[in-house]
Amino acid sequence: MRNLLVLGLLAVTLTACGGKGNRLSGRGPDELAIARSAPLVVPPDYALAPPRPGAPRALGVDAQAAAMEALFGPGVKPPPRSQAEQQLLDRAGANNPDPAIRSQAGDPRTSTVNKGVFLAEVLAARVGTRDPQLADVTLPQ
Repeated sequence: MRNLLVLGLLAVTLTACGGKGNRLSGRGPDELAIARSAPLVVPPDYALAPPRPGAPRALGVDAQAAAMEALFGPGVKPPPRSQAEQQLLDRAGANNPDPAIRSQAGDPRTSTVNKGVFLAEVLAARVGTRDPQLADVTLPQ
């Protein structure tokens, strides 16, 4: 009698799992089949033109002022640059950027700094490499 009860319980349990069909596959309902999506609309033409090389920026937002406002709230202005800071920026050429710098960056005649064999091998490694042998580079003497 006890075996018959266990077999009956097992049969009921197995039949309960059999009728779910696609629900056990892990895929949920198809939201596109039950909800309507809005039609695609072409946005109006705002007559935007691409920027010209060398032209001043249209917005003219100062990055330092934007950072100060983000940190300390609207209306906060960065302190004026000291004379030494201004001279340093002038000598570095930060106030007169080259408008053609993007076309010169990929030029093979652009001078670059050789950072060595080790950095070249690290950069050439596959993403996610955890090989400790990669960090062991012997340099020629």
